[in-house]
Amino acid sequence: MPTISMFYGILIRMFYRDIEKHHLPHIHADYQGDVAVYSIADGEILAGQLPPNKHKLVVAWIEIHKDDLLADWQLAVEGKIPFKIKGLDQ
Repeated sequence: MPTISMFYGILIRMFYRDIEKHHLPHIHADYQGDVAVYSIADGEILAGQLPPNKHKLVVAWIEIHKDDLLADWQLAVEGKIPFKIKGLDQ
């Protein structure tokens, strides 16, 4: 699962061909062992949780980079390597 972004200690990952469990475009956010799965469309949590302050950062980042994330999702579904996306701290 490639890491597509990293900011403020949060790793953002996207699995290849990961359409069966959650059935919609999503990312995995990991912060110090806490993992949450977020919908790209609306930033809603599909599974897991992050600390509230990190959750807010991830939701803001998704909103800023929604088009890039959807393009990366299409690549990942096709088994291709998604592009890196800038973090909030860059």
